[in-house]
Amino acid sequence: MTLLQFLNSLSPESRARLAVHCETSFEYLRQIGYGNRPCSPKIAVCIERESGGIITRKSLFPNDWEKVWPELAVEELSSRSELG
Repeated sequence: MTLLQFLNSLSPESRARLAVHCETSFEYLRQIGYGNRPCSPKIAVCIERESGGIITRKSLFPNDWEKVWPELAVEELSSRSELG
């Protein structure tokens, strides 16, 4: 599911709550979903938390999430080595 799909699936009340929790406007979140505005790391963490992990920081920062959150890269390597 993309961010835009997630946002469109929310009720008006849930949209307002998400915007308040992320300290931004719902319109700004939609603009992130459309790719017209940048997503800050702070907003990405909030979206991941408020979506229950449906939308991840990795999906919002597909090209450089390891640089922004190096601890996630370490966790991913650890889980891969445990599986392998």
